[in-house]
Amino acid sequence: MLEGRDIVCFANDWDGDPLSKKHVMVRLARRNRVLWVNSTGNRRPRASVGDLRRSAAKIGQFARGMRQTDEGIHVYPPIFVPLFGSAAARRLNRSLLVGGLRRARQRLGFSAPITWSFLPTSADVAGALGERLVVYHCVDEYTEFTGTDGAAVAEMERRLLARADVVIVSSGPLLEAKRRHNPNVHLVTHGVDVEHFRRACSPATAVPAELAALPRPVIGFFGLIADWVDLGLLRRLALARPEWSLVLLGKLDADPGPLAGLGNVHLFGRRPYDELPGWCKGFDVAVLPFALNELTLAANPLKLREYLAAGLPVVATPIPEVVRLGELVRTGRDAGEFAARIDELLAAGRRGPDPAASRRMDGESWDEKVRQMSEIVAAAERRAEQAVAS
Repeated sequence: MLEGRDIVCFANDWDGDPLSKKHVMVRLARRNRVLWVNSTGNRRPRASVGDLRRSAAKIGQFARGMRQTDEGIHVYPPIFVPLFGSAAARRLNRSLLVGGLRRARQRLGFSAPITWSFLPTSADVAGALGERLVVYHCVDEYTEFTGTDGAAVAEMERRLLARADVVIVSSGPLLEAKRRHNPNVHLVTHGVDVEHFRRACSPATAVPAELAALPRPVIGFFGLIADWVDLGLLRRLALARPEWSLVLLGKLDADPGPLAGLGNVHLFGRRPYDELPGWCKGFDVAVLPFALNELTLAANPLKLREYLAAGLPVVATPIPEVVRLGELVRTGRDAGEFAARIDELLAAGRRGPDPAASRRMDGESWDEKVRQMSEIVAAAERRAEQAVAS
């Protein structure tokens, strides 16, 4: 495990859902000092109430300045102009961010840090902070997100890939795509907080009352409900099996129209991470109904391993990282196949959390994944030191 390093991490906003970035950095922060830079975005702003609120929140965070979390991580809120297709805006952003981060480094006493970036939009800054090493940790095909300036993000990512001393990716398709631009690319799939989700198997864990009151079986999903979730598939599934309860947890960031008028579909909104094991305990089968497109084909959904760590049977769209898990997950391409796979599980008595099934995730913990990443980064450090010495 890396120890005694200073790390500047470019990621999503700290206060968002605990994505892979947070799981990695919380573990690295146990033995290293971490400066977390909140998201600089990769999407064009819209003239919407939501975007105006986000902009106001960003300005408020910047005004309050850097803060320290309970995990000992320092969170830096940048100020920036989200116009990545504009050369002038990017020059201004670089000046603002480099200046702000240099002051933050001095305040914290950081020396020769590792820049560990999850965002291609950090390309204008990576290498300008006196780093000993630049790590690009790619967990998504960022050019494919709706609303993104794809050409601008692709150009920034190419420059970051060229600058990075080492690249870590979370899926096989990302490995193939990114090593065209950097030969030092390593695959480390996502981990999972095994003990947290295994609480779904415990008799002491309570199922939320509103979930326990629903007719069984309960077919469950949790996560951000965005345009990569196939709501049309879920509508057809709900109509095909009106006796089932379909439960969706998460922020709704997509048009809910396909689910309108369906009495057996229940939207419970975003729930705290700490509560998810209780919800999992109330699921009979978990589903991952992703649309098939360039974004999802490169994805390695974190919730997939969280379902499995909860001991749940899972039916998912056959994206590559689902198929990689083999018999651990059943797959369906459409509502008919999803219904058939769920029927098979229920008929076999395979429903709800199973401690034995949960144990199959023991080797997939975040601690193990961060250990692997640490070895990769330490080897890149040694190569960099040898190059300087020669």
